[in-house]
Amino acid sequence: MKQKTRLKVLLIATLALFGKSYCYAAAGHDNGNGGHSYGVTKPAAQEPQGGPNGGRLITIVEPYLEFLVTPERFVQITFLGRDGQVVPVADQVVSAIGGDRSAPTKVEFVEDEGRLISTAALPEIKRMPIILQIKTTLDAERVREAFYLNMSGCSGCEYKEYACICGH
Repeated sequence: MKQKTRLKVLLIATLALFGKSYCYAAAGHDNGNGGHSYGVTKPAAQEPQGGPNGGRLITIVEPYLEFLVTPERFVQITFLGRDGQVVPVADQVVSAIGGDRSAPTKVEFVEDEGRLISTAALPEIKRMPIILQIKTTLDAERVREAFYLNMSGCSGCEYKEYACICGH
């Protein structure tokens, strides 16, 4: 009887561990390997594109947006049309949460020269989870984008790891 219980616990733990990892990677999320999903092949239509300023291009909303961390660690959000041209901020609302999971930092934005810029700098954490919440209009449904902000430089392209486009 004791053996069966141990086997059940082991089986449940194994399924939980591998099931979560597979679902997380298959959904296109960072799996802890610097933004690279080893063993998960992305369709050609979803190849990553870089933002014009070197940031992460978010294409789940229109207009698209570029998430860029400035050298001073402020977050700059630039809205872009499909042609890559800057679209001035209108009714778009963006909020972000990041930092240490036990004490997350809420990032607020203000408009500055047609872009959104954070009111405070991000904490000095080399690799942190970020959750963006985006509303393209006041009555639109909120869309979420989650990724790890890895500030290391990519060895295969000129971008930081959080915005890497080389797919290595």
